[in-house]
Amino acid sequence: MDSSTKRATRGGARRRSYRRAAYAAAALCASAALAACSSSSSSSSSSSAASQSSASGSASSTGSASAGGQTVGVSLILKTLTNPYFVTMKNDAEAAAVKNGVNLTVAAGSSDGDTQTQISAIDNAISRGDKGILITTNGNAVNTALKQAKKAGLFVIALDTAPTPPTVADITYATDNTAAGKLDGQYAAKMLAGKPAVIAMLDLFNNQVVSVDVDRDHGFLEGMGINPGNPNENGQEAKTGSYAGGTYTIACHQPTQGAIDGGRTAMENCLSANSNINVVYAINEPAAEGAYAAIKAAGKLNQIKVFAIDGSCAGLKLVSSGEFAADAVQYPGKMAVLGMEAIASLARGGSKPSVSNGLSFFNTGTALVASKAYSGVTIESPTQGASGCWGS
Repeated sequence: MDSSTKRATRGGARRRSYRRAAYAAAALCASAALAACSSSSSSSSSSSAASQSSASGSASSTGSASAGGQTVGVSLILKTLTNPYFVTMKNDAEAAAVKNGVNLTVAAGSSDGDTQTQISAIDNAISRGDKGILITTNGNAVNTALKQAKKAGLFVIALDTAPTPPTVADITYATDNTAAGKLDGQYAAKMLAGKPAVIAMLDLFNNQVVSVDVDRDHGFLEGMGINPGNPNENGQEAKTGSYAGGTYTIACHQPTQGAIDGGRTAMENCLSANSNINVVYAINEPAAEGAYAAIKAAGKLNQIKVFAIDGSCAGLKLVSSGEFAADAVQYPGKMAVLGMEAIASLARGGSKPSVSNGLSFFNTGTALVASKAYSGVTIESPTQGASGCWGS
């Protein structure tokens, strides 16, 4: 999750991305957006990747000669390297670059919304003669530079979140956020076993429309068997009615900004509005962590189940401990590796990658991690999930 989103954002129409709010040491994970930085042009034939970061930005390069002697230059331009979600992209891509004869240059910034350093990194990729760019964009301000890169012959792949409009990139590699939300919702419906559902919806924003926010929210409701109403906006479902197992009440829709503090405040507000809440949907792991803290402080741990999306290694431990009832997993490392390999293949005469059937992007998959199995819902155990958390 987008600082948002992978623990921010990971921010449109019915396609995500959120994603990702900062999720560092204590449990910061992605969901809203984090920033990129300028890239310095460099090459290396070393088999180990070197990286560096600073307040003003960072860049690193790694690669090796391919079996045929043709090394392909690719730029990975991330929002930040303070978010573990994007660090996973960097680490997995660097390891794969050595195996695939790719000279991978990684650029990353230090703050959310740093479009100028992303633009600099794009300009450097063009000047360096790279074959393609992988980017988690910080906003529409980078669009002109990406269009220039495409005009110069570089193949542009967006990671995690499609740009606005999506055609700014040649293709997007991302999680199906609607599917991730549905997995949580289906599990919640099964767990309730016909009991009335009193639901708190902890979203990303309430003052702007972001695809990841809408997709995950609506996916959760649909998974429970509830019609979201307006397909392009949160909070438009009927506030009472029937879900797949019984009756439901929507207790609240509260914004969290994809952050721990935001999740706690949102949950406190929801409990003030309705003390009978027994199901919590959270846009990402940080929001879910904050919600759990508020629930614990209110003495309602035995009453309320929290459902998260992100699937970080730290988050899956919270499934094991019972803090989360379930967590829908994403694979940022897989996004970066598959995107890099697609550019390398194209540069060596391969065909252009195509979107997944029925979608407007290449779907890198999702899975649901939970401790208890219910009939009709496919899950992975926390141990199974941890074996590939956030990786490829």
